[in-house]
Amino acid sequence: MKFIPHDYQRYCINRLLTDRALGLFLDMGLGKTVITLTAVNDLRYNRFLVKKALVIAPKKVAEDTWTREAQKWDHLSMLRVVPVLGAAARRIRALNSPGDVYILSRDNVAWLVEYYRNNWPFDMVIIDELSGFKSHRAKRFRSLNLVRGHIKRIVGLTGTPAPNGLIDLWAQIYLLDGGKRLGRTITEYRDQYFSPDARNREQIFSYAPLPGSGDIIQKRIGDICISLSAKDYLQLPERIDNVVYIQMDAKARSGYTEFEKKMLLQVDDATLDAGSAAVLTGKLLQYCNGAVYGEDGKAVEIHGCKLEALKEIVEASQGKPVLVFYNFRHDRERILGVLGRGRYRIRELKSPDAISRWNNREIDVLLAHPASAAYGLNLQTGGSTIVWFGLNWSLELYQQANARLYRQGQKEKVIIHHLVAAGCMDERVMEALKEKGATQDSVLGVLKARIREIREGKEE
Repeated sequence: MKFIPHDYQRYCINRLLTDRALGLFLDMGLGKTVITLTAVNDLRYNRFLVKKALVIAPKKVAEDTWTREAQKWDHLSMLRVVPVLGAAARRIRALNSPGDVYILSRDNVAWLVEYYRNNWPFDMVIIDELSGFKSHRAKRFRSLNLVRGHIKRIVGLTGTPAPNGLIDLWAQIYLLDGGKRLGRTITEYRDQYFSPDARNREQIFSYAPLPGSGDIIQKRIGDICISLSAKDYLQLPERIDNVVYIQMDAKARSGYTEFEKKMLLQVDDATLDAGSAAVLTGKLLQYCNGAVYGEDGKAVEIHGCKLEALKEIVEASQGKPVLVFYNFRHDRERILGVLGRGRYRIRELKSPDAISRWNNREIDVLLAHPASAAYGLNLQTGGSTIVWFGLNWSLELYQQANARLYRQGQKEKVIIHHLVAAGCMDERVMEALKEKGATQDSVLGVLKARIREIREGKEE
């Protein structure tokens, strides 16, 4: 297939060619992968500035997306892409195979750094989903930082740079610039831009931005980051967000209230004990979905209200494929028990074969956990209906999972159903996602690259 880049894609490619460190905060569906591979191909074969490139990506993206994209475009035919996946022996064989771009799961970053130590061979590193390195305590961050001095060019790709607020930016930007813009340490960053929020006498649990600090942070990183929003550059079909409020039956609602107050509930022969407020939050979300894990690890079924609502949505779809996101393992098992009885072609998103069959419209219901489907997978040709059976607190997973269908190439109106237990913990999660979304939108808004304005400025 011939690649004819849009103006915004050409701008991003040119920045990748000229900048040694760059954060591409591109909305889902804008073509981060082909943009990056095009730049790598030019740097490798036309400019001779890169010898070996390493892509660090979430596991499923590493297994499928980068190799598929490289094979898809005519201009990348010379680029040799080598997946570094599987058992250690297989990964070592891959590393010793001739190639231009090596694809590694981010779970193996520490292993790779230990394997090469001071002989790090990759002069360019691309971090797909940079937000996966948002924690300065994470082993993958600390390991990659050890070899940062050997990396001549680094690129961070993400559509969700601040999923939990501005505090998430420090580690990501540090990998790009070594602390030049936001401080050499996380403590310096916190002291300058934040104040303690939730805390007790001994420990600070969260930080709140100081007044005006958001604008300052965004201006400081504006030269090293590009932000593009899909709505500015793509003509996507309509997206409808539909909240389906689930009313529990009287018995289930009474049990929920008792559980919330006492953190203890007796259901038949099983005792559900939350133990602490933190555990209670997760247990209440399970309760909203219809089952709760007991002390023995077995799920105790409470109600089937969400299952009934899901069945109604699938039936109303009248043969149109439905992508269902679940939160807990017992959600999946109960959904399979209700829908997987021969009437529907139901599969779990566990392999490239499931992706192909979904995109060929050979699946009626595709079950996926958002963590396994959140990044890079192109599912837009297989359907246009999403159901969130159970929500979680991660804005990043929520936005990325929705973007599997609502992205470039989607031809139909996308409907996203949220099954929300009325008056329960589900509603608090929905509100939290909205608040986090507002923070992230402000970051992306300030960094947004106005390609037309830039081009007009050059012409003057």
